[in-house]
Amino acid sequence: MRPRTLLALLLVVPLADALFLVFVATRLGWTLTVALVVLTAILGMLLLRAEGRATLARVQRKLARGEPPTDELLDGGLLIASGAFLLTPGLVTDALGFLLALPITRVPIRLGVKRYVVVPYVDSQTDGFASGSVYIGGFPGGDGESGFGGGVGGPGTGPSSPSDGDEGSDDDVVDVEYTVEDEDR
Repeated sequence: MRPRTLLALLLVVPLADALFLVFVATRLGWTLTVALVVLTAILGMLLLRAEGRATLARVQRKLARGEPPTDELLDGGLLIASGAFLLTPGLVTDALGFLLALPITRVPIRLGVKRYVVVPYVDSQTDGFASGSVYIGGFPGGDGESGFGGGVGGPGTGPSSPSDGDEGSDDDVVDVEYTVEDEDR
């Protein structure tokens, strides 16, 4: 995420939270609004505690089976963010915290984070080896003169598309001889 976008989010969320608190306070009164903020924070922390324990148990089960707990670690990160939102006084941040704490809404958020944040980051760090999107089509940017070509489907480099208008040359054909020996003899 770009720094300007992050700065804008850090300024917009508290502003929206303050405006919504003023709106709710004019409707319910200040004492009920403060009680509502405290109540949502307490309920959120109780929910977060239970979800954290369940996530930790899932991590331990996966580790005992020898599997990597990738989804559970993402859940743990989302629960930490949820705790930060729930501890921040305000109703908008509490709503965001509950979205991250409830499993029914956390799973789609986790899938989105995995798809749009984790996989692109890991691909950029490992050149595609982690997710399997490795370029295997030959030498990228090849000029075709060295016999290696520009990859699968590159212009004028494959055996089915002859280069320079000729019908193919003997250099394109590799003749391999092999014999199968019978082990019963």
